[in-house]
Amino acid sequence: MQSLDRALEILKLLGTEPEMRVTDLARQLEVHKSTVFRLLSTLEEHGLVEQNPSTEKYRLGYGLVRLAGSVVAEVDLARASRPVLEELALRTGETVNLAILQGNQVVNIDQIAAPNVVVNVNWVGKQTPLHATSNGKVLLAFLPEDERQRLLAGTLPRLTPRTITDPRTLEKQLRRVVEEGYAFTLEELELGLNAVAAPVRAADGRVQAAVSVAGPSYRVTPQRLGDLGDLTKEAGEAISRRMGYIPGGGEV
Repeated sequence: MQSLDRALEILKLLGTEPEMRVTDLARQLEVHKSTVFRLLSTLEEHGLVEQNPSTEKYRLGYGLVRLAGSVVAEVDLARASRPVLEELALRTGETVNLAILQGNQVVNIDQIAAPNVVVNVNWVGKQTPLHATSNGKVLLAFLPEDERQRLLAGTLPRLTPRTITDPRTLEKQLRRVVEEGYAFTLEELELGLNAVAAPVRAADGRVQAAVSVAGPSYRVTPQRLGDLGDLTKEAGEAISRRMGYIPGGGEV
């Protein structure tokens, strides 16, 4: 942990100056130059720092830009989506979530609680399975086939009696998602919870997120799925336009 702390301190120090020598870093950290050099070598391997060959000084690397870019992209997406999510929650009377793919899970990055609901579960930051959520089904459906197969390899855990655990049945549903433009779950993640989701596209046409409407099964009934699907698709399209997507410009 001490090495990690020192490595982070190096990054902070390099953030205050355009470039710094090993001796300057060692002096400020009050450690031997060999320790600083070893830490810099590790950071350089990961692209987090780089050495200027002319001055032999170190500076922050472009690997940090890539890391920061992914966070900035999520923040921009959530900010651009917020007005649309709020309108969707008002129009449906249900809780609305915005989710992205992270590894082999779905992560919710924003949520608008259902209007006039006193008790509401906060899903922001929580990871949920791809195969048992409407957002997850959307994100799976629009992936390249090889990536989708990789994510679905192995056993699909049964979370409720209604969770789809047969890959062939799930694949059939995912094809329907692409055709109809929205996905749904009926008590597949939790008993008593139903949801509908639609894709959100980036400027290049790639599906980068999913927007969903979720509520108790006595309100989000099978009879409402079509109407909720249409409203959710409209919201997904509105967010996509805000992210620079132009329909017909080439979809992935």
